[in-house]
Amino acid sequence: MTSRILVVDDDRAFRLSTAALLEADGYEVEAVGDAPAAAAALKTGRFDLMLLDLRMPGTDGITLVEALRVWGEGVAVLMISGYGTVDAAVRALHAGADDFLTKPVEPDVLSTRVRELLERRPSAAAATPTTHGLVGRSTAMREVFTALHQVAPTDATVLITGETGTGKELVAAAVHEFSPRRSKPFLAVNCGALAAGLLESELFGHLRGAFTGAVRDKAGLFEAADGGTIFLDEIGEVPPPLQLRLLRVLQEREVTRVGDVRARKINVRVVAATNRDLRALVKEGAFREDLFYRLHVFPIRVPALRDRASDIPLLVTTKLSAPNAISPLAMRLLREYAWPGNVRELFAAVESASIRASGARIDAQHLPEEVRAAGAEETDAKTRYRAVDDAAEEREAIRAALELTDGAVTRAAELLGMGRTTLWRKMRALGLSS
Repeated sequence: MTSRILVVDDDRAFRLSTAALLEADGYEVEAVGDAPAAAAALKTGRFDLMLLDLRMPGTDGITLVEALRVWGEGVAVLMISGYGTVDAAVRALHAGADDFLTKPVEPDVLSTRVRELLERRPSAAAATPTTHGLVGRSTAMREVFTALHQVAPTDATVLITGETGTGKELVAAAVHEFSPRRSKPFLAVNCGALAAGLLESELFGHLRGAFTGAVRDKAGLFEAADGGTIFLDEIGEVPPPLQLRLLRVLQEREVTRVGDVRARKINVRVVAATNRDLRALVKEGAFREDLFYRLHVFPIRVPALRDRASDIPLLVTTKLSAPNAISPLAMRLLREYAWPGNVRELFAAVESASIRASGARIDAQHLPEEVRAAGAEETDAKTRYRAVDDAAEEREAIRAALELTDGAVTRAAELLGMGRTTLWRKMRALGLSS
């Protein structure tokens, strides 16, 4: 299918020449001159990429790309500006743009960037799984989806790693959902939530009388999941004696109930997860090296939310099921917060804010205090740094004007477009007066 590109730029000559270049490269192109026209085009058609001017009359490019991410639009954005400052590029990328170029743009550079951005878009084979709530269009999540689709059709053991709250169980469920075992059981157990004796019985089952309270025979989860998938969450918490039993299950594909001598053959796929560094545990002697390698057949690392902040608008709108249910300011604060509890913390914050908003649009005052406080601190820091940058630039401009005029303050003031008294005051403040 031919990729469709939307060019948004108020410079008519640039807009038309860029459209012609892209059409010559084989793309379908539509070109408009402002943000309202771009929004209308996006509502009526599908686009794979948008070339967006940073500065336009009315709604600028930053505002438009922020709105796109709030709406959950997945179109890739290449921001273009005639004002090629570092600050402009940072603002564009922080707002949700995928790349940034400065005018004038060489045709071959533009063609290359467009091709690269389109190639980075998720293919049908790596589309976002939604059955179990996995959401994301960031590069980090696309890598997860690609790995998931590679391993799901196989019987390989999967080890999912990542911080608490990143959605490791969702990934495990998706591995099962997209595998040939999807019609069979998917059973999960938190290995860190049960005492060693209970965990052993839960996993392997027991015979009647095997221990106090064992009043009847019981099949364990490995037997119950036969033909399907068992998910061993917090695998790093399994005590050493049980690690040996798990190793035997993975090696021999058989399980022996507690108190029994007869092994039962099983056909179970194992998916494990941990927020701990298993390699470090192996070095410490707390985790069996042979079990680690049995589990580490196909690793999938789930990124922390702070490493895929561009997915936050999509996650929020998915949770709220209404793109206009949250203000741009509130969304900006959500994107800027570090989220130590990851997606789990984000969803809790959004649910709490939704309750506080009482059916109205979520605004900044509805967000948790820690989110608002972090946003205020970052804003203050940006203001301070910007003030430092502005002072440095002003100092350099005044110094250059004085050099050009051989120190003649009146002439330097004329060059700088300010009064002589104002220049004297600024020179004293900046340490430039003798």
